Amino acid sequence: MSDTPINLEALRQRIDQLDGDIVRLISERASCAQQVAHVKLAEDENAIFYRPEREAQVLRRIMALNEGPLDAEEMARLFREIMSACLALEKPIKVAYLGPEGTFTQQAALKHFGDSAVSLPMAAIDEVFREVEAGAVNYGVVPVENSTEGVVNHTLDTFIDSSIRICGEVVLRIHHHLLVSENTRRDKITRIYSHPQSFGQCRKWLDAHFPHAERVPVSSNAEAAKLVKTEWHSAAIAGDMAAKLYGLAHIAEKIEDRPDNSTRFLIIGSDDVPMCGEDKTSVVVAMRNQPGTLHDLLEPFHRHGIDLTRIETRPSRTGVWNYVFFIDFKGHRDEPGVAAMLEEVSQQALELRVLGSYPQGVL
Repeated sequence: MSDTPINLEALRQRIDQLDGDIVRLISERASCAQQVAHVKLAEDENAIFYRPEREAQVLRRIMALNEGPLDAEEMARLFREIMSACLALEKPIKVAYLGPEGTFTQQAALKHFGDSAVSLPMAAIDEVFREVEAGAVNYGVVPVENSTEGVVNHTLDTFIDSSIRICGEVVLRIHHHLLVSENTRRDKITRIYSHPQSFGQCRKWLDAHFPHAERVPVSSNAEAAKLVKTEWHSAAIAGDMAAKLYGLAHIAEKIEDRPDNSTRFLIIGSDDVPMCGEDKTSVVVAMRNQPGTLHDLLEPFHRHGIDLTRIETRPSRTGVWNYVFFIDFKGHRDEPGVAAMLEEVSQQALELRVLGSYPQGVL
């Protein structure tokens, strides 16, 4: 027992020493990042500072080097914030997201780009695309599919008429909470606000606990949280970010019907992304409306050993009962096998457009 204070003090001194080393090394890394910026600008005044493929490679390397006791993803999250802060020294990155503030899309943007990115809320998915196309922001973040409710059709449809590229992806675990304001009479709740997708993801819980409450769909969970602030008989379904931002209290936590409820978001930009070694490609294909069309489309993927991760159909705007296919698969468009497969598909298709090749989500 008498040794405990001495050992504790020694450990604290060791922690202080390590903290000093960490601060010095982070500062050294930041200085190196500034030098990278000078070199890039000397070579090209329009240099691109954020490289999605390079960031993915660095984070995967960090996870491979990690020996614990922190798990690999936690270590990668720490380094993402370091990289975000260092990138801001080179040139702050601007990111548009589906707003308002407090949405899961903002949370996904911060998860992918770090807290040092400048995030700007947009009122609609179309506006996110327009901001990127106009060059007002560097990147945009939009939802594309949920593990419970499926694809976000508005996002897919917007790609059809856009020249924007997919530059990355991020998957976010979605936890929904039932929230109220300080003025809410909790025993008199007759109205619940939320996004339609969230109602779908919490349907069973709501049927069991609030079967008679009116369910009012709004444009976002953050908007639902804002509305609750002004009413005494209503509640909102939203996440932790919205609860904190609008000062709401939790009545019930994690009310989603499926514990693995997740949403996949796409990072959109204007430039193609080089290979990083663990890539995905997204394409949109228009095929002739004839027997065997789906088989003809998918057969080259099978023959070339390409791993499909998602396929969706959407109505074509060129004619009644015509459809286009949105397909995600593993691999990069510049890989020889993928390039050969895409060439074969393009010969059969009315139109094939590569929406982007990009790093598979790391976190």
